[in-house]
Amino acid sequence: MVPKSVSRTLKAPESAHLCLPVSVRRFRSPFWGTATANVAPKFLSNMSLPVTLPEDLPVGAEAFWMAAEDGDGDPLTYGISGSYAYFFKVTPATGEVKLASALDYETLFWFAVNISVSDGHNKPVLKEFQVIVEDRNDNAPVFQNTDFSTDISETLPVGSLVFSVLATDKDTGPAGVVQYFIKEVIPSTEDSEYLFRILSNGSIILNGSLSYNNKSAFYQLKLMACDSGGMYHNKFIIQCSSPVFLSISVIDQPDLDPQFVREFYSASVAEDAPQGTSVLKVEAVDRDKGINDRVNYTISNSTRPGWFNIGPDGVIKVSGSLDREQLLEEDEEVQVQITATEVNLNIYGQEAKVSIWVTLRVTDVNDHKPEFFNCSLPACTFTPKEAQVNFTGSVDEHSATRIPIDDLTMGSNGTFLLSLGGPDATAFSVSPEKAAGSADVQVLVRDPSLVDYEKQTVMLVQVVAIDSVSRNSSVALVTIHLRDINDHRPTFPESHYNLSIFEHSPVGSVVTNSIHAFDPDTGEGGRITYSLLSGNGADIFEVDPDSGTVMVKNSKLLDREKQAVYYLTLQATDGGNLSSSTTLEIHLLDINDNQPVVTGSYNIFVQEEKGDVSITIQAHDEDQPGTNNSRLYFSLLPSPYSHNFSVDPDTGLLRNLGPLDREAIDPTLEGRIVLTVRVADCGVPVLSTEVNVTITVEDINDNLPIFNQSNYIFPVKERDSGVLVGVVLAWDADQTEANNRISFSLSGSGANNFILRGSMLGSGRAEGRLRLPSDVSLDYETLASYNLTVSAENPDPQGAEATAGIFVRVEDVNDEPPILNSTSLRGIRVAENGSQHGQVAEVVAWDVDTDAQVEVQLVNVICTKAGVDVGSLCRGWFSVLANGSVLINQSEAIDYETCDLVTLVVRAYDLATDPRFQAYSDNGSLPITIEDINDNAPYFLPQSETFVIVPEVVIPNQQVASVRARDNDSGSNGAIRFSILQADFIPKDGAVLPFQDFFRVSTSSEADVFIGHIELKTSLDATRQGTYQVTVQAQDRPSVGPALEANITLNLFTVDQSYRVRLQFSTSKEEVGANTDEIKAALAQVTRTTVYIVDIKDIESTARDRGRSYLDAYFVFSNGSALTIDELRRIIREDRDAEAQLVQLGLVVLGSQANLKSDLPKVLSSVIIGLGVALLLVIVIMTMALLCTRKSYRRKLRAIKAAKEARKTAAGVMPSTSAIPGTNMYTAERANPVLNLPTKDLGFESQSSSSDLDHLSINSLDDNSVDLEKNKQEIKARRGIKPLSVVLSGRTAGTGGQQQALSFTNAGLDTTDL
Repeated sequence: MVPKSVSRTLKAPESAHLCLPVSVRRFRSPFWGTATANVAPKFLSNMSLPVTLPEDLPVGAEAFWMAAEDGDGDPLTYGISGSYAYFFKVTPATGEVKLASALDYETLFWFAVNISVSDGHNKPVLKEFQVIVEDRNDNAPVFQNTDFSTDISETLPVGSLVFSVLATDKDTGPAGVVQYFIKEVIPSTEDSEYLFRILSNGSIILNGSLSYNNKSAFYQLKLMACDSGGMYHNKFIIQCSSPVFLSISVIDQPDLDPQFVREFYSASVAEDAPQGTSVLKVEAVDRDKGINDRVNYTISNSTRPGWFNIGPDGVIKVSGSLDREQLLEEDEEVQVQITATEVNLNIYGQEAKVSIWVTLRVTDVNDHKPEFFNCSLPACTFTPKEAQVNFTGSVDEHSATRIPIDDLTMGSNGTFLLSLGGPDATAFSVSPEKAAGSADVQVLVRDPSLVDYEKQTVMLVQVVAIDSVSRNSSVALVTIHLRDINDHRPTFPESHYNLSIFEHSPVGSVVTNSIHAFDPDTGEGGRITYSLLSGNGADIFEVDPDSGTVMVKNSKLLDREKQAVYYLTLQATDGGNLSSSTTLEIHLLDINDNQPVVTGSYNIFVQEEKGDVSITIQAHDEDQPGTNNSRLYFSLLPSPYSHNFSVDPDTGLLRNLGPLDREAIDPTLEGRIVLTVRVADCGVPVLSTEVNVTITVEDINDNLPIFNQSNYIFPVKERDSGVLVGVVLAWDADQTEANNRISFSLSGSGANNFILRGSMLGSGRAEGRLRLPSDVSLDYETLASYNLTVSAENPDPQGAEATAGIFVRVEDVNDEPPILNSTSLRGIRVAENGSQHGQVAEVVAWDVDTDAQVEVQLVNVICTKAGVDVGSLCRGWFSVLANGSVLINQSEAIDYETCDLVTLVVRAYDLATDPRFQAYSDNGSLPITIEDINDNAPYFLPQSETFVIVPEVVIPNQQVASVRARDNDSGSNGAIRFSILQADFIPKDGAVLPFQDFFRVSTSSEADVFIGHIELKTSLDATRQGTYQVTVQAQDRPSVGPALEANITLNLFTVDQSYRVRLQFSTSKEEVGANTDEIKAALAQVTRTTVYIVDIKDIESTARDRGRSYLDAYFVFSNGSALTIDELRRIIREDRDAEAQLVQLGLVVLGSQANLKSDLPKVLSSVIIGLGVALLLVIVIMTMALLCTRKSYRRKLRAIKAAKEARKTAAGVMPSTSAIPGTNMYTAERANPVLNLPTKDLGFESQSSSSDLDHLSINSLDDNSVDLEKNKQEIKARRGIKPLSVVLSGRTAGTGGQQQALSFTNAGLDTTDL
């Protein structure tokens, strides 16, 4: 909203006070005058902002103010124009704008108008002004349909969908959010009040159980939709829709058993009743009222089977011989169980049935006379009070045969015969004619012709009942009243009637109401209904069916000029559909219904100022000549130019009253004047006809051109060349092109800097477009303004012309770029994962130019994570509006783990900057730090390490395994704490044994990785064989919210005592202890295992063989398997270098602990055996001396061949098939799982099947002992030969030549503490 008024005084530059030549030339004779240039006003800068108006702003209320300033201090006049200007009313002097037409956001939420300001001297300044309409809660929700109905089953489960409705609200925001309500449930009971509920989406849900029979078969819900409220007329209101009704019909389901209509049935029957005699009728109905299934009857039980049966109609009949004497102990009664079963199965797939016991009393043989009773079976009790001999009935006359008159009930213990007597017995009959026990008796019409109401209104008959055995009889008198029926036709008094009525009489006008028909019948048969038979005039007239009044039905068709007489047939019909008719002759009376008719058309051409009009209008009337209906009267109807003409009322002569001026006629009419002459008759009512007379006034050249302004002020920017400076407008009042064509010319100081080109805009209007040449531009510093004179003239030979002054003001241009406020670019913090919404920052920019229009633009988005560019992942997270507002665009997509820093590169842009200058500011960066929340669970890092436990070695508080985990969150959200959830031991038989409190875990961290150290809390049983399974949990520690976790299960393989190996040394335990590191290294090198030394002790002197001390140890692979004594012995034998090294360290005997314990008892046996074979050894030694010479030679050959093959084999080559963890099994290539070397034939004879030494070993440890002296000699003898170990150590891995060392370590089994 702008201020109501702004007053500001501007001092014009001295250069603007120039002489303004103004010339008005007539007949080529100019004269000169002086004037001061006037500056056009301009709107204030804040008028560039749009105005926001609420749509409920009252008509007549203040909308906004227009504000402008004028350097000359002239009074200003404001205005509004454009397609939507009708919304406002402007006070021209003040600029106040009020609302003139109501606004509607839903129809038009934005529009633009042109606002203008004028100082009276210059061309009005126009500016487009935007108006934004603000929504208000002015609309109530509207249901998409108002006729709702549905059918649901009574077995519909609770919670099921019943129906869905939809209502929409045109408003926006909360005012457009619709809520649904159930206002009322009909019928209104405690059960139905909460039987239904409605969800926020309009779905209606069943909230309780239904029952077609016990509750209601129909419900009606009164529904209403309301919005969530909003402002309207400065108040918060909630708008609700008109209520709609949902009709719900409950569909019955067959879920109930049938029911007998009576709770007890009983009847009596004579013991001599013949078979087929009807005794009693029972009836059952389906309790499912909406289905009403058919019921079948059966006898399901009876105290006397075979005596009775039942038909499908429920009638119990005698089916066998009855014997009353058999029932003396049963009170002479037979109990029969009747079962009623519905034809169709119920909803459970079962029969729906019900049973009842019926009591049938068997009576003795009848010895009484028959009696009549006034009752009906089975309700008769046959008491004396019900006995009667006089009965009354009624029947229509001429009724058909077998029509019953009345019912009588007979009571008797025997069989009786029935017959009729009396004066009118021939007209009737009785039924039945024979019955047993008790029966309903009917008197029936026998001869309809004798039953005549016109002859006799009352008839008498006697019903005679005779016992067929005792011949006892009874007589009942029946009085029969006859009812009249329709047996006469209605008749009219006359067969022809003459009538008259005026043509075009109004609908409902009475033609006649005195014609009536007569019928002697009474009651319905005497009621008469009238109708018109189809034919001539049946669509023009109608008759009242009760009174017989004939009326006009269609007034428009009742035209005497088309048809003067109508003939109608009027029919009378009584209640028995008997009818007769008569003829109506209707004459139409004439009225004045024809208007005058004008003949010919009237177009006249006259020259302005000289020509005259004189013409007679020709007309006639078709009504009767010489009457007022045909006499004509002429008149001239009022019009913009009718006051210049006159018409004679009797003759119709049209004349002009004075000279005609073409320029006085609206130019859009092109000189044509249209007059309307009315021609009326004198009848009642008066009818008239109108005719148009077109008079074309021809133009002559009698007017000079005129400018729309006496002075023009045009601004132009400096340095612009070839641009449009302004437009001058002139018009000539003459209305033909030959007389109003205009040409322009330009004069004055500096006129050579401009080009003025004229063009015609239409008839009599021309514009002159003042432009700068393409090679000319103005300089504000050289000359700030120009005063020019423009002349307008038409091609008239007299050479008349008009002039106007043009003031050209040179404007300075906008050449400064905008600047970003560095304070507004300070970093902000935004939490991830939908934690924040809406605006989070505002970038501020300004421009020193007064007419600057600055907006903020987003240039680039930089996404980084830990200082590393991650691409465009965060590009859509934020947006920057033109006003600098920084908004969250995709709150849920913001992810700290993807990107922790978003940098928005922005710049400011001045929309008003001259295109030739820089319009953009330098780029600025707004850093947005993404704050982490705990949205990532910890996860364990993969590891290929196998954990092995040697229970005899591992001690409490020692680490046996470790895990590594990471959490992608930061801070406390990413800190991990480990715990042990469960520990079990799984032996080799597969059982699971809990081992709680045997392990604990501690936590440490390296960078962003957390390490869980699993330590032993107590000693383990060394005899157990199997695997420990330890489940470790990693849990983060968020400061807010619940912690997240992950679990992992570790397998810790055990090595039991069966793998303990004992090595004997020739040195003392002190020397072995001193050489432990060398011994351990040599054993690890040759076995490729981790060596765990358990004990080092001296051997008792009594048990010594060759060794003085022993060392107990385990040899464990990284996969959890271990070496046995046999495997260790074979490995050492295969490596002669390692064997030599161990011999030097004192190794003499290899064996298991169990074997060595049993050596002492065998010492004596060994000595005795040794002495016994001494002689044999001497012979063997001699033989071996020869063989050793040969063997030494072959060994040298094999060594050379092995060295050659070893150089070809890449060191560290691993087989494709791995060993099985926890076992000592070899792989498929028969390679040891630790050495990982294939069994490639190296050319040794011991590996060749052709060798004759397949079973001979080259290892001196074959006999589990070492000859120290012999080994020393062999070592000296081999110094000249290159050992195989040296050759193998010289191998290279593949072609790269890089040596790979085979090593296996397990930090958890480090025994350096020993």
